[in-house]
Amino acid sequence: MAGGRPPRSLQIAIVAHGRFHAFDLARELIARGHDVTLLTNYPRWAVTRFGVPASSVKSFVAHGAVTRLAGRLPSVARRLSAERRLHRMFGRWAERVLRQRRWDIVHCWSGASEEILLSKRVVGHTVLMRGSSHIAVQARLLADEARQAGVAIDRPSPWMVAREMREYAQAERILVLSTFARQTFIDEGTSDDRLMVLPLGADASAFRPGPDAAAGRARRILAREPLRVLLCGAVSFRKGVRHVARLVSEVDATRVQFTWVGAVLPEAAALAAQLRSRGVRVMGHVPQQRLSALYAEADVFLFPTIEDGYGMVLAQAQAAGLPALATTHSAAPDVIRHGDNGWLVESGDVQGMVDVLNWCDRERASLAAMAARVYRDGWPRSWSTVAADFESMAVALRDGAAGDRA
Repeated sequence: MAGGRPPRSLQIAIVAHGRFHAFDLARELIARGHDVTLLTNYPRWAVTRFGVPASSVKSFVAHGAVTRLAGRLPSVARRLSAERRLHRMFGRWAERVLRQRRWDIVHCWSGASEEILLSKRVVGHTVLMRGSSHIAVQARLLADEARQAGVAIDRPSPWMVAREMREYAQAERILVLSTFARQTFIDEGTSDDRLMVLPLGADASAFRPGPDAAAGRARRILAREPLRVLLCGAVSFRKGVRHVARLVSEVDATRVQFTWVGAVLPEAAALAAQLRSRGVRVMGHVPQQRLSALYAEADVFLFPTIEDGYGMVLAQAQAAGLPALATTHSAAPDVIRHGDNGWLVESGDVQGMVDVLNWCDRERASLAAMAARVYRDGWPRSWSTVAADFESMAVALRDGAAGDRA
């Protein structure tokens, strides 16, 4: 801030129908001296495990419980009906809580915020958080993937697309997590001066292996052992499972071995079985304390997503010292320098992925040097840095509006 003076404490409401990165942001903003209230459908006791004081939490526990039950409904029509009811329910609850006091900033998550944004009784500058690309772009990309795959896949419903489009129109600012996501909003007609970009962080200490693990990675690579390629995230069409199935069939299975950690969505069950039959280790969900060991045991990280507003696993791989091969439909262009600390390919470019992995197998000394460089230099942003950047944006919004009124 000007003159090095810290800003006066901001009154911030963070409204998220789930956890996402809201808990990390709330904790670090509180640590910076701001008055933060977190509205969530997690119980208070669960939120406190992430370092947020219970006194800073407003919890709609019943909503969280019903949401989990709705996700198990066998009928797509029933799940979509529940989606409409539950998002409106959370938005109405949050609006009632927020109108009880004045705020400097109301930072609310897309999909559950229309009631807040339309309210005449909620006082504060509104910053809408959109964790993915513009929902119209996301819907088109996934509809195209569904057509090519010939199956129904998990994607935004027309109702949700319309709801979020209304939210975009009502929000004072829209916060996205990558330059890719920002560009999708610009392409869809959003003025750049309404957009904020806030790259996320990671707890490096949770994923960073010790020197022995890094040295072991170098030994494996230089000894020309089969390359260990790690993927993390849901096994789904959105995360690129169809392209991974092609990739696995086009590389030498004796030279490249794949491990995929993440829940298998029903839509991808057949392809997951196919991957297993080809020697891929599909592990399902793994607790985070085990996840760090899997990063340490890998040589290369693969992120073949069709669409992601950020891709938290990229920061985790960076912390683990892993060179990453990722598509440009994510935050990868913001963190990867092609050929230096990883590689970028266009979404769906299977041949590009094949070429990179063949290069990794062929140029072992270069790969080992890259891995050592990533381990030495690849510290992801901390959550305290993320909070400081959000603070700067929030103060500029508050003070800019005050200046406009003067």
